[in-house]
Amino acid sequence: MDMVDLILTVCLIADPSDCRDEHLYFESRGSLVQCMVLAPSEIAKWSQEHPKLRVKRWKCAFPNKDRAI
Repeated sequence: MDMVDLILTVCLIADPSDCRDEHLYFESRGSLVQCMVLAPSEIAKWSQEHPKLRVKRWKCAFPNKDRAI
């Protein structure tokens, strides 16, 4: 099964300079454009579950084949 990686750069609301990347993996539906279309709703869900963090930016990519998911 092919996967797509939704990469969120998130920062603490209390300290906006404290940022890190979070990876959300999904079954690929053929293209990164599909990920871009579906991403806003997934980001909203993730944000509700992590109220102390703010999503600063995001992008879609195919995961590195060597990375364990």
